[in-house]
Amino acid sequence: MRLGPHELSSNLFLSPLAGYTNLPMRLTVRELGGLGWATTDLVNARSLLERNRTALKLVASSPADRPMAIQLFGSVPEEMRDAAVMCEALGAQGVDINMGCPVKKVVKIGGGSAMMTELDKTAALVRGMIAAVKIPITAKMRLGWDDDNLTAPDLARVLEDVGVAAIFVHGRTRAQGFSGGVNLAGIRSVVAAVKKIPVIGNGDVTTPAAAQHMLAATGCAGVSIGRGAFYDPWIFRRTEHLLRTGELLPEPDFAERVRVLRRHFERYVEFYGEEHGAKLFRKVAPWYAKRFGPAKPFKHRIITITSRADFEAALTEFFAWRAQFCDERGELLEKFAPAPLIASFMPGAEAGAHCSIPVPKGPVDVW
Repeated sequence: MRLGPHELSSNLFLSPLAGYTNLPMRLTVRELGGLGWATTDLVNARSLLERNRTALKLVASSPADRPMAIQLFGSVPEEMRDAAVMCEALGAQGVDINMGCPVKKVVKIGGGSAMMTELDKTAALVRGMIAAVKIPITAKMRLGWDDDNLTAPDLARVLEDVGVAAIFVHGRTRAQGFSGGVNLAGIRSVVAAVKKIPVIGNGDVTTPAAAQHMLAATGCAGVSIGRGAFYDPWIFRRTEHLLRTGELLPEPDFAERVRVLRRHFERYVEFYGEEHGAKLFRKVAPWYAKRFGPAKPFKHRIITITSRADFEAALTEFFAWRAQFCDERGELLEKFAPAPLIASFMPGAEAGAHCSIPVPKGPVDVW
């Protein structure tokens, strides 16, 4: 598919996820294949203009991290415009405007979901950004503020008229946060509202089958995956293969999961420094462990690491403990294998068989 002037290798996108979709994460999933486009953590436009050290770290990239968009949040038109110009100068292939974040810290300054409540004001802000840069401007939104204010279709029409290149829509309202089911009909209504630009669906996509179902049920041009990529960093490769061939590849085995876990950890250490990177990785490793089968001691041990040596010691201890649940080949006995993931909007989810994805605790105060 195309996004502005860019011809993408797939219609699969990595969603911005505060505190997680940093450069180490983006490089890790890109290396595994299937990803068409990635977006940075959301960053405050004013902080970026002030060259705040944390903000600059959030938008750090590399030649292997392409194509890439920087996601901005804010509500002051001049700041958003100037920040978009800065993103272009930094080498970003696009700028995404956060109009969907439900976090109070973002909403109270008029950013995130608050932008869905004042369409004329939002349109003027976006128009100024588009006029200032040559790279495409996109917008990420929710279905609306709450069930009584499902403004996404109207906002999508307004944004298409002012020139955005694509719309990303999470199938929940701001009031829902990350609870309740994803509303595929709501995403479909946004698809129907625009004439030409692509609409990319988002929300609870935890498996290739869920991505395929969202595409078929909504008519969206692509799927954006956030938290699901932490359970399965291979989801982009597996989904791309399913969409292209109709074949569903199996989930990776334990050895492959550990290999990628190690690579992800090493990138954290390279990017943040050994001690700080190890401490930050404490919140990432447990996501991998959710598909390890029995792993309680590992989850407890890994959140204490401060070095490469600690990380390897935690793995070594876990391998020895895990052997009791495995066959002679080192594979989990079937009775200990983790249950299949089922997205909230998939058949069978109503029976309680789906996996509820916990909200990550990132560098924001309230989710």
